[in-house]
Amino acid sequence: MADPADASPLEQAARRFRVWTDLEPRFRDTDAMGHVNNAVYVTYLEVARQEYWARFRSAADYSVVPFVVAHVSVDFRRPVEVGDLVRIFLRTRYVSTSSFAMDYEIFEVKSGQRAATAKTVLVTYDWENGRSMPVPDWVRAGLEAVEGGPLPKSPGEAIPPTC
Repeated sequence: MADPADASPLEQAARRFRVWTDLEPRFRDTDAMGHVNNAVYVTYLEVARQEYWARFRSAADYSVVPFVVAHVSVDFRRPVEVGDLVRIFLRTRYVSTSSFAMDYEIFEVKSGQRAATAKTVLVTYDWENGRSMPVPDWVRAGLEAVEGGPLPKSPGEAIPPTC
Protein backbone atom coordinates (compact mmCIF):
# COMPACT_ATOMS: atom_id res chain seq x y z
CA MET A 1 0.00 0.00 0.00
CA ALA A 2 1.29 3.47 -0.85
CA ASP A 3 2.61 5.72 1.88
CA PRO A 4 -0.07 8.33 2.78
CA ALA A 5 2.69 10.95 2.81
CA ASP A 6 3.21 10.27 -0.92
CA ALA A 7 -0.44 10.96 -1.72
CA SER A 8 -1.36 13.98 -3.78
CA PRO A 9 -3.10 16.91 -2.04
CA LEU A 10 -6.37 15.75 -3.64
CA GLU A 11 -5.91 12.21 -2.27
CA GLN A 12 -4.99 13.58 1.15
CA ALA A 13 -8.15 15.71 1.21
CA ALA A 14 -10.24 12.65 0.32
CA ARG A 15 -8.86 10.98 3.46
CA ARG A 16 -9.50 13.98 5.75
CA PHE A 17 -12.98 14.99 4.61
CA ARG A 18 -16.11 12.86 4.73
CA VAL A 19 -18.22 15.04 2.42
CA TRP A 20 -17.53 16.45 -1.00
CA THR A 21 -19.38 17.38 -4.12
CA ASP A 22 -18.31 17.79 -7.73
CA LEU A 23 -19.42 20.47 -10.13
CA GLU A 24 -18.54 21.78 -13.54
CA PRO A 25 -18.11 25.53 -13.89
CA ARG A 26 -20.53 27.11 -16.33
CA PHE A 27 -19.73 29.85 -18.81
CA ARG A 28 -21.82 32.26 -16.73
CA ASP A 29 -19.47 31.62 -13.76
CA THR A 30 -16.54 33.20 -15.58
CA ASP A 31 -15.33 36.77 -15.83
CA ALA A 32 -13.61 38.76 -18.57
CA MET A 33 -10.33 36.95 -17.86
CA GLY A 34 -11.94 33.60 -18.65
CA HIS A 35 -11.70 32.04 -15.21
CA VAL A 36 -14.32 31.49 -12.52
CA ASN A 37 -15.02 34.83 -10.87
CA ASN A 38 -14.06 35.12 -7.22
CA ALA A 39 -17.64 35.83 -6.10
CA VAL A 40 -18.84 32.55 -7.64
CA TYR A 41 -16.73 30.56 -5.18
CA VAL A 42 -19.09 31.62 -2.39
CA THR A 43 -21.94 30.06 -4.37
CA TYR A 44 -19.86 26.89 -4.79
CA LEU A 45 -19.49 26.76 -0.99
CA GLU A 46 -23.27 27.01 -0.70
CA VAL A 47 -23.72 24.11 -3.13
CA ALA A 48 -21.34 22.04 -1.00
CA ARG A 49 -23.24 22.95 2.18
CA GLN A 50 -26.46 21.74 0.52
CA GLU A 51 -24.80 18.35 0.00
CA TYR A 52 -23.66 18.35 3.63
CA TRP A 53 -27.17 19.31 4.83
CA ALA A 54 -28.66 16.45 2.81
CA ARG A 55 -26.37 14.03 4.69
CA PHE A 56 -28.09 14.64 8.02
CA ARG A 57 -31.58 15.64 6.97
CA SER A 58 -33.63 12.88 5.37
CA ALA A 59 -35.31 15.48 3.20
CA ALA A 60 -33.49 18.56 1.98
CA ASP A 61 -36.06 20.90 3.52
CA TYR A 62 -34.27 24.23 3.41
CA SER A 63 -37.21 26.05 5.03
CA VAL A 64 -36.02 24.71 8.39
CA VAL A 65 -32.37 25.71 8.01
CA PRO A 66 -31.68 27.35 11.37
CA PHE A 67 -28.51 29.24 10.49
CA VAL A 68 -27.13 32.18 8.56
CA VAL A 69 -23.66 32.77 7.19
CA ALA A 70 -21.91 35.26 9.48
CA HIS A 71 -18.43 35.06 7.96
CA VAL A 72 -16.88 33.74 4.77
CA SER A 73 -13.28 33.87 3.63
CA VAL A 74 -11.68 32.38 0.53
CA ASP A 75 -8.00 32.07 -0.31
CA PHE A 76 -7.40 31.55 -4.02
CA ARG A 77 -4.54 29.30 -5.19
CA ARG A 78 -5.07 28.79 -8.93
CA PRO A 79 -7.71 29.70 -11.51
CA VAL A 80 -10.55 27.40 -12.49
CA GLU A 81 -12.07 27.55 -15.96
CA VAL A 82 -15.01 26.20 -17.94
CA GLY A 83 -14.21 22.59 -18.80
CA ASP A 84 -12.55 21.90 -15.45
CA LEU A 85 -14.08 19.56 -12.91
CA VAL A 86 -14.19 21.07 -9.43
CA ARG A 87 -14.35 19.00 -6.24
CA ILE A 88 -15.32 20.80 -3.05
CA PHE A 89 -14.47 19.04 0.21
CA LEU A 90 -16.00 20.35 3.42
CA ARG A 91 -16.11 19.55 7.10
CA THR A 92 -17.30 21.06 10.34
CA ARG A 93 -14.33 22.36 12.34
CA TYR A 94 -16.17 23.11 15.61
CA VAL A 95 -19.65 23.65 17.07
CA SER A 96 -19.88 26.31 19.80
CA THR A 97 -22.88 27.57 21.74
CA SER A 98 -24.56 29.43 18.88
CA SER A 99 -22.33 28.92 15.84
CA PHE A 100 -20.25 26.42 13.93
CA ALA A 101 -17.40 26.73 11.47
CA MET A 102 -16.81 24.82 8.27
CA ASP A 103 -13.59 24.36 6.31
CA TYR A 104 -13.47 23.82 2.56
CA GLU A 105 -10.81 22.71 0.11
CA ILE A 106 -11.56 23.22 -3.56
CA PHE A 107 -9.64 21.24 -6.17
CA GLU A 108 -9.47 21.10 -9.93
CA VAL A 109 -9.78 17.35 -10.29
CA LYS A 110 -8.02 16.70 -13.61
CA SER A 111 -4.78 18.32 -12.43
CA GLY A 112 -5.28 17.40 -8.77
CA GLN A 113 -4.31 20.95 -7.84
CA ARG A 114 -5.87 22.90 -4.99
CA ALA A 115 -7.74 25.88 -6.44
CA ALA A 116 -8.86 27.49 -3.17
CA THR A 117 -9.42 27.03 0.53
CA ALA A 118 -12.28 28.62 2.43
CA LYS A 119 -13.94 28.96 5.80
CA THR A 120 -17.47 29.89 6.83
CA VAL A 121 -18.89 30.61 10.25
CA LEU A 122 -22.60 29.92 10.50
CA VAL A 123 -24.70 31.33 13.33
CA THR A 124 -27.83 29.49 14.39
CA TYR A 125 -30.71 31.87 14.03
CA ASP A 126 -34.20 32.17 15.47
CA TRP A 127 -36.21 33.45 12.51
CA GLU A 128 -39.28 34.30 14.60
CA ASN A 129 -37.40 36.48 17.09
CA GLY A 130 -34.75 37.78 14.72
CA ARG A 131 -31.68 36.86 16.76
CA SER A 132 -29.08 34.16 17.29
CA MET A 133 -29.94 31.12 19.37
CA PRO A 134 -28.13 28.10 20.79
CA VAL A 135 -27.27 25.38 18.28
CA PRO A 136 -30.26 22.98 18.41
CA ASP A 137 -29.44 19.50 19.66
CA TRP A 138 -30.60 17.96 16.38
CA VAL A 139 -28.18 20.16 14.41
CA ARG A 140 -25.24 19.32 16.69
CA ALA A 141 -26.14 15.62 16.50
CA GLY A 142 -26.43 15.79 12.71
CA LEU A 143 -23.07 17.51 12.30
CA GLU A 144 -21.42 14.98 14.61
CA ALA A 145 -23.05 12.08 12.76
CA VAL A 146 -21.71 13.33 9.44
CA GLU A 147 -18.24 13.86 10.93
CA GLY A 148 -18.21 10.50 12.69
CA GLY A 149 -18.02 11.65 16.30
CA PRO A 150 -17.97 14.53 18.78
CA LEU A 151 -16.79 17.90 17.51
CA PRO A 152 -14.71 20.51 19.34
CA LYS A 153 -16.83 23.10 21.16
CA SER A 154 -14.73 26.19 20.47
CA PRO A 155 -12.31 27.60 17.90
CA GLY A 156 -9.46 27.00 20.35
CA GLU A 157 -10.20 23.27 20.45
CA ALA A 158 -10.92 23.10 16.73
CA ILE A 159 -9.41 20.75 14.21
CA PRO A 160 -6.55 22.77 12.71
CA PRO A 161 -6.80 23.78 9.07
CA THR A 162 -4.71 21.57 6.81
CA CYS A 163 -3.40 24.07 4.34
